[in-house]
Amino acid sequence: MSETKPVVLLAEELSPATVDALGPDFEIRTANGADRAELLPAIADVDAILVRSATKVDAEAIAAAKNLKVIARAGVGLDNVDIKAATQAGVMVVNAPTSNVISAAELTVGHIVSLARRIPAASASLKAGEWRRSKYAGVELYEKTAGIIGLGRIGALVAARLQGFGMNIVAFDPYVTAARAQQLGVQLVELDELLASSDFITIHMPKTPETVGMLGAEAFAKMKETAYVVNVARGGLVEESDLYTALKDGQIAGAGIDVFSTEPSTDLPFFELENVVVTPHLGASTEEAQEKAGVSVAKSVRLALGGELVPDAVNVAGGVIDEKVRPGIPLIENLGRIFTALTTDSLVSLDIEVAGEIAALDVKALELAALKGIFTDVVSEQVSYVNAPVLAEQRGVASRLITTADSPEYRNQLNLRGSTSDGTQLSVSGTLTGPKQVEKLVGIDGYEIEIPIAEHLVVLRYQDRPGVVGALGAILGERDVNIVGMQVAPSDSDAEALAVLTVDNALSEGVLDAIRDAVGATFAREVNLT
Repeated sequence: MSETKPVVLLAEELSPATVDALGPDFEIRTANGADRAELLPAIADVDAILVRSATKVDAEAIAAAKNLKVIARAGVGLDNVDIKAATQAGVMVVNAPTSNVISAAELTVGHIVSLARRIPAASASLKAGEWRRSKYAGVELYEKTAGIIGLGRIGALVAARLQGFGMNIVAFDPYVTAARAQQLGVQLVELDELLASSDFITIHMPKTPETVGMLGAEAFAKMKETAYVVNVARGGLVEESDLYTALKDGQIAGAGIDVFSTEPSTDLPFFELENVVVTPHLGASTEEAQEKAGVSVAKSVRLALGGELVPDAVNVAGGVIDEKVRPGIPLIENLGRIFTALTTDSLVSLDIEVAGEIAALDVKALELAALKGIFTDVVSEQVSYVNAPVLAEQRGVASRLITTADSPEYRNQLNLRGSTSDGTQLSVSGTLTGPKQVEKLVGIDGYEIEIPIAEHLVVLRYQDRPGVVGALGAILGERDVNIVGMQVAPSDSDAEALAVLTVDNALSEGVLDAIRDAVGATFAREVNLT
């Protein structure tokens, strides 16, 4: 008797590539998810359901699906999925968070170009039998200033594309470092300065209580009369009634809008204005984005029904990662990368210790993140939360997760302790501090330090004596390397000190050797987390 295959329901039209990505191991069924009377019976015995935006997988649908293990949304948003109800039912929810980033960035640029050159209005006029060149004179983008609110994946892609037009780029994003902005060729400014100085303003923020209505009457009043506003991110970020007033009164020059507070929207007041370009939520509406989204979630469904952790899971294995645990994931991943950079031989064993208040919570995700960090810079394949444990097993690395409520120095502390094949013991520790949850390195091999984790670190151990700090400054200064921060920790036992420096850029060839020779360092390593 043949084994029964898991059942996957395609509740909306998905690309053939999506079905191919699922493979032959599943029974594929189809249904019209937008038709409630058809959906509820169709979902009753399925193991997974794939949807886009028309199908509402709410508490009623989840309750009707007795075998459901995975809800997969082939797209970015999850407004049509009841994540809380799914989690309570032990159902994993996955989406495709990066599938539309290029398409959304390109549509943003399309709106900007359309506004600058008045393309839609000129096209409509010519099709109506008019030839009015002077009426539709536009402006160049060259040397204009583009203000990007939100410098995440899409914002960064928009910045790169607008730089190709010779535009000056400024951005507001409280969660992006100056170093990251510099890397993107973007100047970070405060929001008010961006509003006042920009010729084109595009917003790429998540929709939260803090960002709803972010661009409203107060913001429009601070803009140039020649400024244009674009929103291809989320409906509600731009206050629609205030936008109409600003456009009507000439406070701003025009707007390009792809998303709306209520969708579908077909008759908003500002639709009548010639200086407005509107599109019906087309940010992800390209063949490439649709295919990427479908293929991505199909792969996630395969992993989930195979019992593996899914990188794009919104809730992990039916249980969300606690909000108190989540900020520790990038921290411990960075600690893993630092640990690997400091090792002298292949790793044999690793203890991942979670100390403090969060130790009482489910911290399994921190173990996976630590392993991901350990292998990120030492294997050729891409490392994910799914394959990191496999890589450890393949390389004979025994890992264990240890939890303890005892954390005398910090509220929570994450520690990695391991042994390498040459018998060396190594440990690194980190914590998160302050309202902004700054990642800090707080210990290396028993030395106590406290220094923010940066993209470029230098770790030294040397005989503790006067003049070393000055020598380090001289060597790096001669080579135009700026020291951003430095911590020195003396040792009571062997009179060797440990120094950790954060620097602006990766060291050029020979600099580390020069440092080692100048201070007589017994250990010198560079750590690059870019």
